[in-house]
Amino acid sequence: MEQRFVKESRVYKTSRIFPTDVNNHNTLFGGKLMAYIDDIASISASKHCRRSVVTASTDSVDFLSPIRPTDSVCLESFVTWTGKSSMEVFVKVITEDLKTAERTIAATSFLTFVALDDNKKPVRVPMVIPETEEERRLNETGNKRAEMRRRRREESKEFSDHLTVTFPWE
Repeated sequence: MEQRFVKESRVYKTSRIFPTDVNNHNTLFGGKLMAYIDDIASISASKHCRRSVVTASTDSVDFLSPIRPTDSVCLESFVTWTGKSSMEVFVKVITEDLKTAERTIAATSFLTFVALDDNKKPVRVPMVIPETEEERRLNETGNKRAEMRRRRREESKEFSDHLTVTFPWE
């Protein structure tokens, strides 16, 4: 079975926060950060499997501290765990106050991607090899998160059977 080191999927992205990026609380729009997260995570997933990928789920985005216009925001992403055709990607969001140099973990996120072949069918992905303590901890707990995702997906499918697909004005 093919294997790849976590570091082979590691990606960094740093952005400045501009006035058009903030909400009425003068903090970064959550949706803007979520777009950054999905973007960088998809690059990590593609680098890991060297194939096209599709977002299967955004398991969580935990907003831990506000991101302000005086901050830069650096996102770090990497593949932490793999299934047969799926990859779990962890994204860590670090802010840096550009005047004081103080750094804070502003958010964390787990996403799942599926690798696709040329016919857009799921395809097997390489196993991941963690090296650092952080990578090992995330890898060791990946199976548990995968099981929670599987259960949540089943519940969502079951729940969706009771939802309507029409709108009130129809």
